[in-house]
Amino acid sequence: MEALGSHLTNKYSEGMPGARYYGGNQYIDEIETLCCERALAAFNLDPKCWGVNVQPYSCTSANFAVYTGLLAPGDRIMGLDTPSGGNTSHGYYTPNGKKVSGASIFFESLAYKINPQSGFIDYDKLEERALDFRPKILICGGSSYPREWDYARFRHVADKCGAVLLCDMAQISGIIAAKECVNPFDYCDVVTSTTHKSLRGPRGGIIFYRKGTKPRKRGILLTQGHESDQYDFEEKINFAVFPSLQGGPHNNHIAALAIALKQVATPEYKAYMQQVKKNAQALASALLRRKCRLVTGGTDNHLILWDLRPLGLTGKFYEKVCEACHITLNKIAIFGDNGIIIPGGVRIGTPAMTSRGCLEADFETMADFLFRAAQIANMLQREHGKLQKTISKVLESNRDILELRARVEAFATQFALPGFDI
Repeated sequence: MEALGSHLTNKYSEGMPGARYYGGNQYIDEIETLCCERALAAFNLDPKCWGVNVQPYSCTSANFAVYTGLLAPGDRIMGLDTPSGGNTSHGYYTPNGKKVSGASIFFESLAYKINPQSGFIDYDKLEERALDFRPKILICGGSSYPREWDYARFRHVADKCGAVLLCDMAQISGIIAAKECVNPFDYCDVVTSTTHKSLRGPRGGIIFYRKGTKPRKRGILLTQGHESDQYDFEEKINFAVFPSLQGGPHNNHIAALAIALKQVATPEYKAYMQQVKKNAQALASALLRRKCRLVTGGTDNHLILWDLRPLGLTGKFYEKVCEACHITLNKIAIFGDNGIIIPGGVRIGTPAMTSRGCLEADFETMADFLFRAAQIANMLQREHGKLQKTISKVLESNRDILELRARVEAFATQFALPGFDI
């Protein structure tokens, strides 16, 4: 936060270190070079085999830069469907055909989906669709998927259809850096991420890309490649970031990211990530004991998806009730058993409260708050209906909400809030 609020925000520095459009960037170059070195070190990557660009303003910007650099307009991309837990930056159309993201406006996208019964990605259908669609970029990673990703299967599919394999690890980059899950860098060609979320850095994006010699004869469509073929991602991706899509990089963000990445490479950060996963397991177990339905039945990472439909609630209404109780979470779409998309759930993550010092027992308490909020939401819905126009007044004055809000405040104020001591 000190770096974000520093005079580094004042300097224009378009271009890459050593090749800027403006003078006076000696120390800016040192900071960005240090940030890149720390990014590779944080994920245990060999600088001979991987490069990195730390200038993207967000992960959406990072993803679009990859598409811009490696594709022509109208080329095909394929990622997890947004209602299945994917991200709109991987391409998404609404049911009426409206193009939601730039990825869909400028490129042709087709989604793969989860199995509506199990909540897990249907890899067989994914492979079948990919071989029909032949995307030039196949994307793994999403916004709301609580389980491990089968990167080896994605690599197999990408090679069969001749696609570049891109991992958007925005949600789980911290877990990956701490080596607490499967490593996408072992399988993917390009890896993007936000720099906040579980990575606990400043708000921005980052792109990792392979460099050097390609593996020989990988994939049935690459058998014609010469053994000395080189990856050509570096120049294309860097040019897409600037000058194609962005102007001057945010030097204060890059300096803050360099600090965050130094923290990521410490034993303390690994212990933090281990606790994040333990806390997610504790929260999931506590809700399951209360007969709550979780998508996929649990979690392998830092988040859970709670299907509220058995309680007769929508994610939108429950989110409003929780907000009135000073609990922040967010509504998500849930795939129905018949394939219909219903905004019937919420996504809950553990990194933020873990950063504040919460352990498993504290998440048991939070599960109690969450379940009580669901009971209150149910009572309000029975008494007043969904009351879209008048619900705010009801939430402000309801005795049960005021009581739960007081309990939540008394609990939360026991734990330090990062940033308030600066």
